[in-house]
Amino acid sequence: MNKLVESALPGVAVDDRKARRNALVLGVAGALGGSAPSISFAVAAIAAYSLLGDDKSFATVPLTAFVVGTACGTVPAALLMRRIGRRPGLVAGMLVSSFGAVLSAVALIKASFALLCVGSFFVGFASAFTQQFRFAATDTASPSFRPRAISLVMMGGVVAAVLGPQTVLHTSRILPGTPFAGAFVGSAILTLLAAAALLFLDIPHVPRGAGAPNGRPISEIARSPEFLIAVGCATSAYAMMSFIMTAAPLAMVMHHHHRDAAVLGIQWHVLAMYLPSFITGSLIARFGARKIVAVGLLILVSCAVVGLLGTSVGHFWLELALLGVGWNFGFIGGTALVTETYLPAEKEKVQALRAPAPAQK
Repeated sequence: MNKLVESALPGVAVDDRKARRNALVLGVAGALGGSAPSISFAVAAIAAYSLLGDDKSFATVPLTAFVVGTACGTVPAALLMRRIGRRPGLVAGMLVSSFGAVLSAVALIKASFALLCVGSFFVGFASAFTQQFRFAATDTASPSFRPRAISLVMMGGVVAAVLGPQTVLHTSRILPGTPFAGAFVGSAILTLLAAAALLFLDIPHVPRGAGAPNGRPISEIARSPEFLIAVGCATSAYAMMSFIMTAAPLAMVMHHHHRDAAVLGIQWHVLAMYLPSFITGSLIARFGARKIVAVGLLILVSCAVVGLLGTSVGHFWLELALLGVGWNFGFIGGTALVTETYLPAEKEKVQALRAPAPAQK
């Protein structure tokens, strides 16, 4: 019999059947909405490269704007959902992502580098809402089911891994004279579909202060060794992933590889990010989150080694694949550790501090 006190939502009993259904809904929304960040990472730097003149040194600025947007969105995303609930908050995030994608498409049509950066910022801002998917999946789940619920949500990234890059390949040239503008139009449509899918989410909204006290001050939680270790591991995995994933497509083009090869490299990377999710939750349940995180960080080291060995398409693709697997183990393991560090009433404030994921990227 599930105990009321086990729920991640104060005052709400656990219900693993509902949690499984919600995880599947979030997985579908993640597959659709998670395509938007992968589209941005696949083409934003290359598109910016084509917009700039002789000085190409600012080609990665749109992706920097994306990451800054994600960082700026983490606290508002958590607080908004605390105020109005998971479903309307997540739907709002998908609408912001669609708006950012439309701005990015208009930027390429008008050849505006600045507007591309603004659009990327909004897509990144919305990505912070997408990162709440994995936490939303745990809201009505029992402690034993939470790692698997997180993995079910992350599996949506397996579809996004193919859907995002394939959207780029099949839409980039639909608007003559504006390469990649069509990809952002496709991104806008996919995020609108994600918003529609989220209408089927069934997570009770517990108003602030209902059912339980506010818990410990965030400063006290953030100083705990368990929290620092969990966030540190997730942050390390995210930082390594972001650094290499941002540079790889542009580096491939600069080494005279076809831009389609760069897009496919992102596809293999995102696929490697989420495909292990089929087993990551079970591995965490069997061996513990700390061991899985350690394995993930070692795989990330091997990714760096491969990157130093050569610049062929094979080197880039293998590097990106290892990057994805290492991120999966490191980040899902770190997320599982984070969920062990707070009380139900402290959920939103802690989740607002956790490291963002690109994904659903």
